[in-house]
Amino acid sequence: MGIRNIIIASILGSFISLVEADSSHSYIQRYPLITVIANDIEISYREIGVEDNPKVLLIMGLGASHLVHGDNLVRGIEQAGYQVLIFDNRDTGGSTRFDDWGQPTIWWQLLKDKLGFRVDAPYSLDDMTEDTVGLLDAVGYEHAHVMGFSMGGMIAQQLAAKYPERVLTLTSVMSTTFAKHLPPPTGAAETALTNLASGEASESRIEAIRKRGFYPESMPRQMMAIFKTGDRSNEVKTINVNTLVIHGEDDGLVPPAHGEHTAELIRGAELVIFPGMGHNIPKDVLPKMLGYMIEHMKTVDYGKDTLNTALD
Repeated sequence: MGIRNIIIASILGSFISLVEADSSHSYIQRYPLITVIANDIEISYREIGVEDNPKVLLIMGLGASHLVHGDNLVRGIEQAGYQVLIFDNRDTGGSTRFDDWGQPTIWWQLLKDKLGFRVDAPYSLDDMTEDTVGLLDAVGYEHAHVMGFSMGGMIAQQLAAKYPERVLTLTSVMSTTFAKHLPPPTGAAETALTNLASGEASESRIEAIRKRGFYPESMPRQMMAIFKTGDRSNEVKTINVNTLVIHGEDDGLVPPAHGEHTAELIRGAELVIFPGMGHNIPKDVLPKMLGYMIEHMKTVDYGKDTLNTALD
């Protein structure tokens, strides 16, 4: 599969995978959406849970607003004794949009990348990382447990590498370092994506993902931000915070080797690969995943010995 197909798969694969996940966000929407200035742009966010509880920051993926996290994930973390901060990355939801910049000419940008030239994009993952730090400053969080999903995992990795003092623990879910040697999406994923991209079914699916909280017009720009930033392996190697890497055994969009590579680079990282999980979080996997996430955070919050005593 060529690099052009990789980017198409990355964009459309988000449509296929995450729209099939938990789509309820009525609980999330009970909490006010607040907008602040962070890194010189507007960032919209919600805080869910008791103010005095330890903080968890969730970072969503490509073209996805904070609603895509879904009620079950957010409530599961909240009920474990945490306050959850969710937000719209730049170019999605209530945060500053970059529609005026237009859409990249994908084939040309990918050719430039292949030839070793810098791609054009209105921002990079570095900018999105600075947005996240700016949000932490704006809401007054000294530090937080940080969980990132897909592209959000890339941002979370950068946050842990550049600002380790702000990250209590890192959880990187179905994400990647974007190293060039890692495998592309599978042929089966490409076939499914080709089918999605044709006919009226594609239009109905895109309408469904808009209702789910996706912004398809931002996806090419955010994908170019990933290409503009490039391979972050050397940066990921420097991460020294407690790290949990979660991946799906059946992830055809970002194959498991991507998660394995991330875990190999970070000293002491724990790797968990779930059977039956693709580039999404199936309902039957979510409780198990939450168990790993919560234990990972509480080991740092309370110490391993204290946690083991509490669990006995």
